[in-house]
Amino acid sequence: MSAAVVYESVDAAVAGVEDGSTVLVGGFGLAGMPFDLLDGLIRQGARDLTVVSNNAGNAEVGLAALLKAGRVRKVVCSFPRQVDSYVFDELYRAGKVELEVVPQGNLAEQMRAAGAGVGPFYCPTAVGTPLAEGKEIRVFDGREYLLEHPIKADYALISAHRADEMGNLVYRKTARNFGPVMATAATTTIVQVGEVLPTGSLDPEAVVTPSIYVDRIVPVAARQYTVQGAL
Repeated sequence: MSAAVVYESVDAAVAGVEDGSTVLVGGFGLAGMPFDLLDGLIRQGARDLTVVSNNAGNAEVGLAALLKAGRVRKVVCSFPRQVDSYVFDELYRAGKVELEVVPQGNLAEQMRAAGAGVGPFYCPTAVGTPLAEGKEIRVFDGREYLLEHPIKADYALISAHRADEMGNLVYRKTARNFGPVMATAATTTIVQVGEVLPTGSLDPEAVVTPSIYVDRIVPVAARQYTVQGAL
């Protein structure tokens, strides 16, 4: 099993992301969002991206900054609108970005299925709503279920608290959110961390994402983001 590669710079870590890629972006609002990797992706210049995330960005930082830079063709998310999602809102109303809404539990399970090598699966969520349009419906034990497909991506950009030199990851509280499932569902997983420790330094019982799912690591300095009006 090969170890993840530790990069000295964010720009080196995101090098090679191709135009048209599907990119999973970690974070629940601001918590756990890989701000530095997203800033690096803006500098890197990849365009026509399909971004899969919990929401569609906050204010003008992180994912919202990537949207504002005009690099995103489509957003797949659970919560596209909130008090500070004005960048996405303006782009969507102007017809400059596509949107696919996915219920949050489905979103997590679709990525988990991709990482586990599971094919399409049936789920009752969204039956009887506009989100069911065009999807196959089957009845099991008298209940209707929709056919959902795994979400597999070219890249995952996630944030973790610490990593060791092999690429094993430890998260910090709710900043974990979608990081573990996204790491499994991407061909290339890129992780920004607060600290890289020698292999063997992490408590094995605390490791959430094992190194087999991690390809690139870059240590970054802690940054604090606050957004006016955010909850």
